This record gives sequence, structure tokens and C-alpha cells, in this order.
Amino acid sequence: MSTMRNLLTDMSPEVREALLAHSHHVDFPAGSRIFEEHMRADRFWIIEYGTVALDMHVPGRKAAVVAALGPGDLLGWSWMLPPYTWHLGATATHAVGALEFDARAVRELCAADPVVGRSVATGVAAVIADRLSASRSRLLDMFGPYASGRPLADAS
Repeated sequence: MSTMRNLLTDMSPEVREALLAHSHHVDFPAGSRIFEEHMRADRFWIIEYGTVALDMHVPGRKAAVVAALGPGDLLGWSWMLPPYTWHLGATATHAVGALEFDARAVRELCAADPVVGRSVATGVAAVIADRLSASRSRLLDMFGPYASGRPLADAS
């Protein structure tokens, strides 16, 4: 399960309310494919309950799960940056309830209100940074010098 920061709770009440005005509740049954890698990213979610696996296509193999998200986590950030296509795929591993946001409406809100825009950009950037750090740690665990059993001095 994820330990990522919660995008909404890190916002001021005014920004949170402005953002929530562009959301509605959705449900995904366990096993539902929420989005596919390289498809158009036209929405995003904040998970209220359940779990989602993020995965990436591996040619000739089953999709590789790269992260698991849960309550409070932001699902999807690709909506924020052109070309607005998903970098990963997502599947509900357990029944999921989430707040769904219209990406275009939120981008327009951010452009029209610099305070909201800065808050959303900062919050999403923090989520991306957290995920990058977690990915780096996983890669080091898998491929670092001690993962192979060789001491650091022999890793060159």
C-alpha cells in the first residue's frame, strides 16, 4: 500500500473546494481496467477506498505491476502535462470508490486561478516526486550492488 501524500488534505480549504467542484464519485469493481498505457488522460481520481495496481506493458509478458495505490492517493497525473496520455495502466485490485475529476475542467480552473493552479501543480509535483523516489528505492533493491550478492567494491 502506498504512503503517498494526500493531494486534497495538503490544500487550503478554498483551493480544495474549488477543485472538488469539478469532481463526482465513481466506483470500479475489482478487476476493472481503469485506464490503459498510452491512451488519452482526460480525468484523474483520488481514491476513497480500495486498491489500484499501476502497471506497464512488457512485450511478450504479462504487464508488470510497478506500484499499488490506496485510500487518499492520487490516481493519475498524466492529465496535467501534454500530450495528456497515460504513462502506465491501472487496474482495480479490490473494489474502488474514488472522486473522479474532469482533467480539462481542472486545467482550465488552474489557468484561470493562479492560486489554485500553483496549489494543484505543487501537490501533483510532490506526488510525482514521492513516486519517483519509491521507484528508485525499488530499483536499488532489485538491481543494486547488494541485490546480486556481490559487495559494493566488486560492483564496478
